[in-house]
Amino acid sequence: MTSSTIFSGVSPISLPPAATGGNSPLTLRDMLFFLRMRWLWIAATTFAFLVLAGSYVLTAEPTFVANTQLVIVPQVSGSEAQRAFAEDAFIEGQLEIAKSSDVVGGTVTALGLDTDPDFVDQTPSLQDRAKNWLMGASSEPDTASQEAAGTGPRDTQPQQQIEDGRIRDRAIATLLNMMGVRRIGSSTIIEISAAASTPQKAVDIADTLARQYIQKNIAMKANASRQYSEWLTRFVSEQQRGLAEAASALASFTSNPRDQFKLAELQSATDARRTLYENTLNQLTEAKQRITYPVSDATIVSRATLPLSKARPRSTLIIAFAAAVGLGVGFALALIRHAGDRRIVRPNQIADAGGLPFVTLLATSRTSNGHSARFLAAGTGSNTAAAYPVIPGMAELSATVVGLRRKRRVVIGIVAVNPGGGASTIACELAVLSSISGAQTLLIDAAAQKSSLSKSIAPHSSTGLVDVLDNGELIRTEALPLTPTLKFLPLGKVIAVSPAIRLSSRRTQLSFAELKKEFDAIFVDISAFSASPDANAIAPELDGVLVVTSHGHTSIDDTMHVIETLRNVGAEILGAIINHAPKRIES
Repeated sequence: MTSSTIFSGVSPISLPPAATGGNSPLTLRDMLFFLRMRWLWIAATTFAFLVLAGSYVLTAEPTFVANTQLVIVPQVSGSEAQRAFAEDAFIEGQLEIAKSSDVVGGTVTALGLDTDPDFVDQTPSLQDRAKNWLMGASSEPDTASQEAAGTGPRDTQPQQQIEDGRIRDRAIATLLNMMGVRRIGSSTIIEISAAASTPQKAVDIADTLARQYIQKNIAMKANASRQYSEWLTRFVSEQQRGLAEAASALASFTSNPRDQFKLAELQSATDARRTLYENTLNQLTEAKQRITYPVSDATIVSRATLPLSKARPRSTLIIAFAAAVGLGVGFALALIRHAGDRRIVRPNQIADAGGLPFVTLLATSRTSNGHSARFLAAGTGSNTAAAYPVIPGMAELSATVVGLRRKRRVVIGIVAVNPGGGASTIACELAVLSSISGAQTLLIDAAAQKSSLSKSIAPHSSTGLVDVLDNGELIRTEALPLTPTLKFLPLGKVIAVSPAIRLSSRRTQLSFAELKKEFDAIFVDISAFSASPDANAIAPELDGVLVVTSHGHTSIDDTMHVIETLRNVGAEILGAIINHAPKRIES
């Protein structure tokens, strides 16, 4: 706490002691508070995901997709239901043929994709490097001996062929992942799509795949016709021999006919042989024609055109997905942080845990000239309002404290949980506002660890509370009049034991009971609890204690430790103050 910091925007909240059973339901106010407190976590996480997505979109190599369409004419017969089933089966088979390694391999060879860096990874992985190194290290002696024996050159060509085959297989596998073949609806049209790093390359690959598929289809039909023709040739030869034997038998029987029925039977067999032979010969002629002039079952109906925009990465979809994931992750992280955050950010945290009658929020404020107001200085005159700027909102906290002394004069101590909590400023503010209300007020600086009040209000005073403890009569001269209704007793020079501990011994010349005969309200600034044991010593001698915490810095565990410790030594905890609260939280 420094003398240049003041606080305003007090919002005292009278709260009942904490309930003992059940958890309070989640309200809209709680959710809004969570968003106000943790919006930065959510925004930062979302921004980080958007940055990653944007970086990927900007650095990823664009991919273009081109499509070629073909119509297939199935050669099926039968009933309508049989034809429909046969057509589906035929087209499914053609789709698999279009994705076969022969079609894809022919495309790789035709376009030279086995030398394209987009399809062949020229940089081996770490595993491949280690494997190659181990294999190279183990085979070096053998290679040298083979070269010495003259067998090395014979092995070089097979190894190169094997390596070329691996490269081609890698290019085929890559192209399989970058292409697609699908049937459009229930029609007989199929679409071949190909992805590449440039629009022209995508068009070339799609068209080449279609041509390779048609060539494969023609080659398959020609091969089938060739096999059928070979079978028919053998069958025609057999039928020709059978026809010759039947004709010979008929000629022999006709030259010496003895049985007309036998003659008719031989004539019928000869005619059947001749008819079968002629039909088979016609089929053989057709099969040879199909070999010579093969016709494909598929025809290109729409060649690939240059794509106007990239297909991947899909910038809009990636950005939207990153934003959604970022919001979800940010919200989850904020929930985890909020659930595990033990810092004080809301009044009900202390009220529910400590059962305090009231908890007050104080927000940081600045004066109109841009500089923080200072403590009231000694000898500034009798006009209180002019000598000290009244902080808006502090009057409400003062009114709450003044209510405690309506029936009796009180001595109230102000102690912060940790140094820098602002207890000295709050003590000074309460004393000033109490004096403005007309009450005779005494402000005592008992903070031996850091006497901010004495340094700011009476910087040149060398005596004070320490001296009054030895001689009670000095209170009349050491208590500096700041206004007609406000006096300030500085700390003085501490030699060994702090004044707070000496007051707890009740062996000093200064008595709070005697002081209450002259003053209506006495405010005592005490050293921070974590920095000094003074609070434990002097708290039982006071009528009440106000515990000061720092918003977003003091933990609820430390605060409850202070409250429980002071209660154990017999102190009465009047309430708590959450200092340094942001404006949005205080409002």
